[in-house]
Amino acid sequence: MRKSLIFLLLHSVLFLLSQKRPDLMSYKTNEDKTRAWDSYCRSLTESENYSLLIKEADTGISLSKNNIRYLSKFYFYKGYGYEYTNNQYEKATANFEKSLRLAQSIRYLKQETLALMRLNYMYYSLKQDKKGETLINYVKKIVDTVRDNKSKATLLGSIGEYYLNKSEFENFIIYKVKAIDYLLKLKLDDETSNNIGISYLQIADAYNDMKQFDKAVEYCNYSGRYLKKTDGFAFLYNIYIEAYVGLGNIDLAKKYYGELYGIGWNNPMLFLNISYANRNMAEFYLEKNRLELADDYADKAILFANKSNDEEILMEANTIKGKVLFGQGDYSRAITVLNKALGTSYIYDKRFFAEINKKLSESYAARKQWQKAYDYYKAYSQINDSLAAESIKQNLANAEAKFQNKSKQQEIKSLISENTIHELTIRNSEKQRIYLILGLIAIATIGGLLFYQSSNRKMVNQKLLVLNAELDKANKTKMQFFGILNHDLRSPVISLINFLHIQKEAPEMMDEETKNRLEMKTTKATEQLLEQMEDLLLWSKGQMENFEPSLRNYKIEEIFSDVRKEFVWADHTEISYDYPGGMTVYTDKEYLRTIIRNLISNSIKVLQGKPDGHITCKAWENEDSGVLEISDNGGGAAIEKFRALYDGNTSIGIKKGLGLHVIRDLCKSIGCEIEVRSDQAIGETKIVLRIKKA
Repeated sequence: MRKSLIFLLLHSVLFLLSQKRPDLMSYKTNEDKTRAWDSYCRSLTESENYSLLIKEADTGISLSKNNIRYLSKFYFYKGYGYEYTNNQYEKATANFEKSLRLAQSIRYLKQETLALMRLNYMYYSLKQDKKGETLINYVKKIVDTVRDNKSKATLLGSIGEYYLNKSEFENFIIYKVKAIDYLLKLKLDDETSNNIGISYLQIADAYNDMKQFDKAVEYCNYSGRYLKKTDGFAFLYNIYIEAYVGLGNIDLAKKYYGELYGIGWNNPMLFLNISYANRNMAEFYLEKNRLELADDYADKAILFANKSNDEEILMEANTIKGKVLFGQGDYSRAITVLNKALGTSYIYDKRFFAEINKKLSESYAARKQWQKAYDYYKAYSQINDSLAAESIKQNLANAEAKFQNKSKQQEIKSLISENTIHELTIRNSEKQRIYLILGLIAIATIGGLLFYQSSNRKMVNQKLLVLNAELDKANKTKMQFFGILNHDLRSPVISLINFLHIQKEAPEMMDEETKNRLEMKTTKATEQLLEQMEDLLLWSKGQMENFEPSLRNYKIEEIFSDVRKEFVWADHTEISYDYPGGMTVYTDKEYLRTIIRNLISNSIKVLQGKPDGHITCKAWENEDSGVLEISDNGGGAAIEKFRALYDGNTSIGIKKGLGLHVIRDLCKSIGCEIEVRSDQAIGETKIVLRIKKA
């Protein structure tokens, strides 16, 4: 993200309209030829034809052998071409250094400034720290002698970016704000305005790195009014997304995510921005344990990272994908993907390198491959200690600098007033002693009273917390119980009512055989209703106080047999049962039977009026769990309609969503995981229950 911001800033500096390759034969003097070739090379930077720029810069170098001013420019163009042709940083650095030396030799400040800015980034990218430090010390030395506000702003920005690369955010912001002040003194054409906007974005990005997301939003707001180019807005949306994800405001993050897609989905230059945005969204949903959504965003991050051909962005995308796979329990694939990210992570970001090693260690530990888990944890520990040491060293250095400055000021004041204070101390020592004793007594008394009040307040608050918890639990229990009564007793009553309506309103439609058959089914349903009411009342009597399950092993055959009896009235829907003989599940029988009963009731409602309606209840065993699946061919539905099964904050009414809430709460009570799979294309809905073995 930071690399792209720096590129965008330079790109706006070099902005020029593109033009065709000049015909040198049409120019009379070598000066005219060189000037025309300079304009042509600058146009190639705008059209982003970097491979051609390298070749054409060599022609410019040949033309300007005796003109140091233009020779400095053409070496810069060549370096620029290498930098953005597959990141050939070493070749780029050699040409930028030649450009700098030539510009310095004739005091060509504008070109010297551009070369310094690029070399600052090259030395950072190549980890040539000593060269970078020497360069910045030189920039600091000359910046105050520069009169041109534009060049001064560029140099101050380079100093700021040097500190940004070292994660010294306070110094970075100081210099970047100074650079913005000088830019604001210029005439605000599109180029200058865009540079100001990008500079504000760099500050916002630094605040994101410091986790000060409110400040990041503030500087994004400043930036928006100055930006003029599409790629600038892309970075703005990226930083907004990261900030609002950090603040937990997913609605605003999604808003800017949509804005980014609107301008970037068909623009290859913005694919890395889209990848970065998807990684941030995946991080948010991973933290919320919404693994399905996190996995979707992680896949998009990898897709656009591959399209962008940016190794750093791809490394970050693979990292989040590996973390999601780990969260899903797919440790083998997690290890594969994390190893892809590990290869380049140390080059681009040591924090990612540490995080990847830690997650690899956890993945191998989950697979009980202890030696590999230990090896990766050891690598994580070493790099983490190194990062911690660097952070402490940096914090100490900043603190020491601040302390020394304040200490010197305080020392001067102390020397001036030392004698006066000494005399006053001797003269009033007795009075001060008396006042001190009285003050200590008063403080002790007040402190004792405050402590007593605080203790009493804590005791009262603790009691209120306990009472509130009990009240909340009682309310939830009441809602659960009434929900069970509503769903378990509703279907048999409906069957009875339907029969009575037919008998009353159209008795002539039923022959004797049909009448006897319906009467028999209605009688069975009514008897089953009575049995269910007795079961529920007996169960509620023992459950209402604590609403805690009684867990033990039950045969699945016994549970399915009870459920089968409860739906004898559902003659318009075929219900089949498929389970292995002797299979047992460790659960509370009544809880599980109520869950299955509610799920089947919901399926029956969906299948009403469908001649080929079919419900299947399957059960099988995995290595560590028993699995039950209730499926129907009712046409499928959007996953959002099942939200109440996994989201406790979903609002419900008397006739809407209550059954799903009951199912969710009962599943949670017996440690049963629930998963919904609904495919509208094939018209099928499956609800899977996983119960861990004892």
